[in-house]
Amino acid sequence: MTVSTFRNQLINHVIPLVSGQALFQTAAILVATFSGLVGFNLAEDKSLATLPIAVISVGTAVMLIPASLLMKKYGRKKGFITGIALGFLAGMITSAGIYFHNFWVFVIGNMLIGCYQGFSQYYRFAAAESVDEKFKSKAISWVVSGGVFAAIVGPYLARYTKDLGNIPFLYSYLAISVLSLISFLIISRLKPQQVKEADSVNSHQERPLSKIVKQPAFIAAIISSATGSSVMIMVMTATPIAMKLCGHTADDSAIVIQWHVLGMFVPSFFTGNLIQRFGATRIISMGILMFVIHVSFALTGTDFLHFVSGLVFLGIGWNFMFIGGSFILTRSYTTGDQAKTQAFHDFIAFAIISISSFLAGAILNAWGWKMVNIVVIPMLIIAFISVQWFAFSQKKAVLS
Repeated sequence: MTVSTFRNQLINHVIPLVSGQALFQTAAILVATFSGLVGFNLAEDKSLATLPIAVISVGTAVMLIPASLLMKKYGRKKGFITGIALGFLAGMITSAGIYFHNFWVFVIGNMLIGCYQGFSQYYRFAAAESVDEKFKSKAISWVVSGGVFAAIVGPYLARYTKDLGNIPFLYSYLAISVLSLISFLIISRLKPQQVKEADSVNSHQERPLSKIVKQPAFIAAIISSATGSSVMIMVMTATPIAMKLCGHTADDSAIVIQWHVLGMFVPSFFTGNLIQRFGATRIISMGILMFVIHVSFALTGTDFLHFVSGLVFLGIGWNFMFIGGSFILTRSYTTGDQAKTQAFHDFIAFAIISISSFLAGAILNAWGWKMVNIVVIPMLIIAFISVQWFAFSQKKAVLS
């Protein structure tokens, strides 16, 4: 493969996907920052205040499989544009809910944001499919790096838009529609991928899902992705509350979360190179080590330095495990299998993540911050064993 060929793949496919991911993540940060507050303002029953955030997960889970099947039939480009259209509609409906002070309209708009997220989950896979095998890990890593843009721009956009006009938060949610329009302009220029002859043959060799999920590659991928994301979500969800209980201010929590988000996405600039050089299993193992370092901080103190240091390592650990798991997943399917394999992987992972998010608050309330971090240790042990088993199976296959 020539440098010029890879440069064309980068410009025509990967960069637009990175941009689409960055714009979606920016919208997601706006929603994560304000939907709970807006829900509290709009809901007559204040116990329903977090419902707008909860239905985002529902919308994502519901849309993951239909989004993948739609892309299989009509192509990635049309699928992403459909998701972006849902994002634009979500911004308009949530804004209408705020403008007319209607809680349930606002809830519906948030569910559509979840549907938008269901399509956006496939940006990383589309990038991997658009480059040659040796650059797949880099392509996935670059798409995830779009979160760096969101981590920097999202909080500033949130602060700038929340008090614009006479109705608080209205322009923040209108901004989601604007971000979606920008994303449409970029994704609409996405070049169609050329199907290689080998891929064309493989597209007719579709295997049953029951056979695919028994592969060591799929098992290692799902355990890595789900464990990395579940551990990260459990701890991140509990962190602001734990910090408040430990006497820290809301500003302290905001700083910790911002550093955590940077820890999640900044490593993406080199994670792909690390996977290319050392292999995905070693990078996933390094991610598990990053989580262990976080746990050591969490169990030895609750001052600001312990929280911020631990959450940075937590973000890096997620990055290594998520990108490493996504790369291994690409080794578990052929072109004909990719739609259902990717959909099933993300659906299962997202279901586990949702459960973990729900459990975090219950564990924190019942047993405290330290127990939240102790609970993740068995999950990390299982992930480590699974990735070592996959590495052993790979070596065995090469030797046989």
